[in-house]
Amino acid sequence: MEIIFHDYIQIAGIIDAEELKGLINAGVNFLGFPLRLPVNKEDLPEEKAAELIKTINEPNHAVLITYLDKAGGIIQFCKKLGSSIVQLHGNIKAAELKILKEEFPGITVIKSLIIRNSNLNNLKNTIEKLYPFCDAFITDTFDPDTGATGATGKTHDWQISKTLVEFSPKPVILAGGLTPKNVKEAILFVKPAGVDSHTGVEGKNGRKDYRLVSEFVNEAKAAFKMLK
Repeated sequence: MEIIFHDYIQIAGIIDAEELKGLINAGVNFLGFPLRLPVNKEDLPEEKAAELIKTINEPNHAVLITYLDKAGGIIQFCKKLGSSIVQLHGNIKAAELKILKEEFPGITVIKSLIIRNSNLNNLKNTIEKLYPFCDAFITDTFDPDTGATGATGKTHDWQISKTLVEFSPKPVILAGGLTPKNVKEAILFVKPAGVDSHTGVEGKNGRKDYRLVSEFVNEAKAAFKMLK
């Protein structure tokens, strides 16, 4: 199935069935499941994630977020979980992405672009090498303190993301420290195809705060509407 990356809103880090239902009720259509992570703690076991993903129906979609970098392993993991959308955060080679697309034609691939220091030229090179085998890119923020390349809760220089949106032949989703308070400003400046939040809509207990999620969705939708 073809995913249209337009006014795309994703919330990542679903903990259980209650949280999944709450996010869907708040208007979130793309639900991220980060698994097999090198740094951050996983939100739930793989078997539990597979059970939750089975309950997700259109227009809602599960997104597997992982650092796997070999086509075979990615395909196996996607089929185990029942997800045909994968967000890849590892340093995967174009050759592996090519194999991934050839051997799993129905897969939708989102590749991360991790912003650190002044690495704009490196990210442009990554886009040039990988875009034929990707459906979209997602910018995110590097955390030098932990080494994490996602769910850092930190923003980055939005000018870099804005430049990548203008440069990329494929849609670019904006992530990294987005909250209900800054998502509208971010969308209006960067003009991305979509936005993603993880820790920015969580309460102090580590669970999603549905009031914050609803505010995030409403602010994002308002901003996307203003761009039309």
